[in-house]
Amino acid sequence: MSIVNKVAQSGLITLKLEEFAPPFAIEGFDLSTCLFKGLVLREKDFREQMAQTDWSVYGGKYLAVYCTADAIIPVWAYMLITSAAQPFAEGIYMGTPQEVETSIFLERIRQINPEDFKEARVVVKGCSDRPVPEAAYMEVTRILRPVVKSLMYGEPCSTVPVYKKTYS
Repeated sequence: MSIVNKVAQSGLITLKLEEFAPPFAIEGFDLSTCLFKGLVLREKDFREQMAQTDWSVYGGKYLAVYCTADAIIPVWAYMLITSAAQPFAEGIYMGTPQEVETSIFLERIRQINPEDFKEARVVVKGCSDRPVPEAAYMEVTRILRPVVKSLMYGEPCSTVPVYKKTYS
């Protein structure tokens, strides 16, 4: 008697969303550290801080620019940071490191060619070695639902059906 691997024979495609994680570390830059008396951003002081900042520490990383203080940050401040960090950072985003991670996940998922999954039976893997934002699961569903035969969540041996195409 031989053991038959029915999962392997099922023709399921397993999609691992953790593979869409940002390929570089995300480093935060909190503008609250640049505020005068924790309230306001002064151009002269800010320009001096930008000139004294070692932007090379962002080399090979994504830069997440945000402000934890309840302050109005002028638009030019974001432009100055971007101008200074661009030669070093792999990418510059507005938002907390967690928000930037989600943005990058979504950016990378949007590069999926839906036609590669036309009429396929797809399982979006549930367990992973690193956290995957909920928005990533929503986005992959939005992209794949119009083309797949079926979409499931979980592991090939134990799935939760999400969508099944009906033929009329």
